[in-house]
Amino acid sequence: MLPKLILTDIDGVWTDGGMYYDQTGNEWKRFCTYDSAGVLLAHHNNIPVGILTGENTKIVQRRADKLCVDYIYQGVRNKFVVAKELCDTLGISLNEVAYIGDDFIDLELLNNVGWSAAPLNAHPIVKESVDYVTTCKGGEGAFRDFVENLIRNNGGMCLY
Repeated sequence: MLPKLILTDIDGVWTDGGMYYDQTGNEWKRFCTYDSAGVLLAHHNNIPVGILTGENTKIVQRRADKLCVDYIYQGVRNKFVVAKELCDTLGISLNEVAYIGDDFIDLELLNNVGWSAAPLNAHPIVKESVDYVTTCKGGEGAFRDFVENLIRNNGGMCLY
């Protein structure tokens, strides 16, 4: 059975966790284009995708808009509370949610969803707490790897 919602952190999952600043104060993030296929695969299986991130940037909003991400929550301090509220709105339980995160702020949610994952380079305590550790580091296709694994192992339809 497939999840009814896939949630994801951004920094350390869709990015390498680095924050880049130039001398004029601009902030940069590097996204891996492989992760866009994870969103497409989720949508192909009628699973909405949501972003939960502690950061609040136009960069993340632009990426979410480009990929038609269904839900985006920025500046989140308690991801568990926000995810629970979204589930209540959608009429689903946390057991029907898949989530990938990489650090301490993600632990409570990772420990309360039906499917949990972390990138290969996540903090060791986080990796010990999840169902699946991706074959990729954050910023190198970890989200896509998680979604492909989730779809393949739970009766979904892959695009290939």
